[in-house]
Amino acid sequence: MTIIGAISLPQNPPENLRAIARAADEAGLEELWLWEDCFLNGGVSAAAAALAWTENLKVGIGIMPVPFRNVALAAMEIATLSRLSGGRALPGIGHGVQEWMGQVGNRAASPLTLLREYATALRALLSGEEVTTKGRYVNLDAVKLDWPPTTVPPLYVGSTGPKTLALGGEVGDGTILTGGTSPSGVVAALGHIHADISPEREHEPGHGHGHGHGHEMVVFVPAAFGPGAADRLLAQQQQWGTDHPGVSGTPEEMAAGLREFVEAGATSLILQPTPDDSDPVAFVRSIAEEIRPLID
Repeated sequence: MTIIGAISLPQNPPENLRAIARAADEAGLEELWLWEDCFLNGGVSAAAAALAWTENLKVGIGIMPVPFRNVALAAMEIATLSRLSGGRALPGIGHGVQEWMGQVGNRAASPLTLLREYATALRALLSGEEVTTKGRYVNLDAVKLDWPPTTVPPLYVGSTGPKTLALGGEVGDGTILTGGTSPSGVVAALGHIHADISPEREHEPGHGHGHGHGHEMVVFVPAAFGPGAADRLLAQQQQWGTDHPGVSGTPEEMAAGLREFVEAGATSLILQPTPDDSDPVAFVRSIAEEIRPLID
C-alpha cells in the first residue's frame, strides 16, 4: 500500500510544530516529514519533539546534511530517536545545499565521496557493528553504539543527480526525491537507482518493502487546497524552476494526480504545502481525512 504523508515546512515557527504533529497523529496520518534547511529548524530536535508529542505518527527527517555532523553523533541521535519512539523515526541524509555548507565552513570537495563513506559507516553503526574506517572524510577507530536501535531503521538518501541516485541505490534503503519531481522524473530516477542495487542487498532489512528491488521511493509532492490553489502551485513552480507543479483541485482530482506517481514507482507520497499556506494544521488533517482514503 502506498504511504501518504505530509511535510511540516521549516518556515513554520518551531512553537507551531506541536499542533501540527498532534493534528497529524489524531487524524491518522502515516508520516510527517521535517526539513533541516539552513538556518531554520534543527531536524533532530524537531523530530524528537514531534515523536514525543505523538503516539503512532512516524516522523522523517528529510534530510540531515552529512557535512553538518560527525557520523558517530548522527548514529547516536538516530538510535536514540528510534529507541525512544518505538521505531517511528525515519532518518534521511544527503549532500546538503552546497552554498549553505560553504557558509558553515563544511563544503566538501567531493560530496559524493563524503556521502558514500558516511552512509556506509552509518548503516554499520546503526546495525550495532564496531566500525573502524579511515577514509577521505570519515575516520572512526573502534566505534560501536552502546544503545543501537532495537530495530534498524531504513536509511533514506536525498538524491537529485544521476550519480547520487545511483549511490543511494547502493548504500540506502530508500530515496527521497524533492518536490517538483514529475512522474517521468520518478521513472528516470528509479533507472539510476536500480542500476546499482546488487542482488545480494535485495534481501537485506529495509529492502523488501518497495517496488522493484525493494528500494523505497519517497516523493515530495507540492499540494495546495482551497481557492487559488493551482495558481499558488504554478507560481511556486515558476519560482523554483521545477518540472511539475504538484496537485490541487478536488480531493478526487488530487488523488488522480497522485496515482500517476504511484504508477511511476513511488512508494511514499509526502505532500508538501506552499510556504504561504495559512493553516498547516488544516493541511495535514485534509491529507489524512480527504486524500488518504482515495489512495490504495
